[in-house]
Amino acid sequence: LERQLILQNLMRERQTAMQIAWTREFLKYFGTFFGLSAVLLTTGALKRKNPAVLLPILPLSFVFSYHYDMGYGTLLQRIKGEAEDILDTQSTLLQLPKGPLTFEDLEKIRVSQSNFFTEK
Repeated sequence: LERQLILQNLMRERQTAMQIAWTREFLKYFGTFFGLSAVLLTTGALKRKNPAVLLPILPLSFVFSYHYDMGYGTLLQRIKGEAEDILDTQSTLLQLPKGPLTFEDLEKIRVSQSNFFTEK
């Protein structure tokens, strides 16, 4: 059981590391796109003397900020803190509908499925 717990924790750590690495890689491409878009939209707004051309920068900046916070900021620490708070103070939110699965529930499902396949 201890080995299984260690293995699960190592897998979780690797998955989290992959998620952070993916976010950092995405940020390189999106940051380039965002920078070019900001320059081009600003140039277009100045040439046309129309500040409405700059509106797409607003949602793009939110996406950029989120991914920057995920890859290099403190977003994961804040998520972890919120998750710990939910576990400590709002554990009723974590309960499954109809309660946790039991061995009897699984057996009923298994038997009903095996009957389903043998009847065909």
